[in-house]
Amino acid sequence: MIKRDDGLKILARHIPDDIVVAVYSTAFDWVQIRPHALNYFAVGAMGLASSHGLGLALGRPDRRVIVLDGDGSLLMNLGSLATIANAAPRNFFHFVCENGTYEANGDHPIPGRGRLSFSGIAREAGYAATHEFADIGVFEQQIGSALGETGPVLIDLKLVPGTESPRDYRGLYAAERRATFRSALMQL
Repeated sequence: MIKRDDGLKILARHIPDDIVVAVYSTAFDWVQIRPHALNYFAVGAMGLASSHGLGLALGRPDRRVIVLDGDGSLLMNLGSLATIANAAPRNFFHFVCENGTYEANGDHPIPGRGRLSFSGIAREAGYAATHEFADIGVFEQQIGSALGETGPVLIDLKLVPGTESPRDYRGLYAAERRATFRSALMQL
């Protein structure tokens, strides 16, 4: 298993100016690891990261869109996989941070924990490519290649919590952060 913050640090080295949609625990880690004007935080919108990312990918086909989704969050909007595959945005990269729990809601186990294959579901829905990573060395070696593929691509990261990041909901929801994102998106 990969520690979430370690995996995100590796990912951050490969996406200097991409649009990133992040939710819940991953959002808190991401804002610490890669503070950037093009970070879009969908905290409080459980299940909607993939839909928000799809809208951004279709609206900005000239920019790569990275979605950092949770496994519990994706389960709440599993139908989005078929919608994404049907729209087939070439610039869409969907990371599922799979830890088997609704971490933001007290670590309750997700339905189908240990039996679901998010990459299998995405592949059957019609994603162009899927990957699974449970080893940090393999992830570090292969992530550059995966990010070079034509989307939509789903990348399932088998994670455990890493170093705890501050849980600053007020900061993630700040009007200034939303205004900064909007401004940065318009300047692209």
